[in-house]
Amino acid sequence: MASIESREVRYSAGGVDMVGYLAWDTAIEGPRPAVIVVHEWWGANDYVQRRADRLAELGYAGFAIDLYGAGRVAGNPDEAGMLMNGLTADLPAMRGRFRAALDRVRIDPVADGSRVAAVGYCMGGGIALHMACHGSDLAAVGSFHGALPLATAGLDGPARPTARLAVYHGEADEFVTMAEAREFRASLEAVGADLLFVLLPGATHGFTNPLA
Repeated sequence: MASIESREVRYSAGGVDMVGYLAWDTAIEGPRPAVIVVHEWWGANDYVQRRADRLAELGYAGFAIDLYGAGRVAGNPDEAGMLMNGLTADLPAMRGRFRAALDRVRIDPVADGSRVAAVGYCMGGGIALHMACHGSDLAAVGSFHGALPLATAGLDGPARPTARLAVYHGEADEFVTMAEAREFRASLEAVGADLLFVLLPGATHGFTNPLA
């Protein structure tokens, strides 16, 4: 039977202090594969922490990371948009913050640093895919209602991710159009990416989050 424990994990990148959340099952002995959980535009809130807990129940070390710094969480859509736009306006800095989280979980005693994947939701799905497309040595990436145009932003040319990719996209997504989804899929298939693309009929944006 799973016995989930969790703790705050602090790390930094570019002079910005981050506050992550790490969950694991104490019934499992030794290091276990880690899954980074990348938050929506709201920030590292309770939702992504619950996702980390669920991953811990499945036998992983679930690491909900903080990309805004200081564990900041938006209180309304206007603030969330401001935080998201500030983060994605500087893609190299954004990648630096993700890599800092990746480096941190790799050295954690509960995690097997040689086996790390990432999942992301909305903005976080786009960022997880972005990191795979920009050469991060992740084993796998899962994107749920992700910001697909962000995945290939900043690339000078086609690049084949080494990670296995699974993308779950709602056919009725209000923020990422079907044209953008088709363009994303075509660009990854053109470079021979290991891509599972699942289109969910009638699903709108945020379909995994009951509060969306």
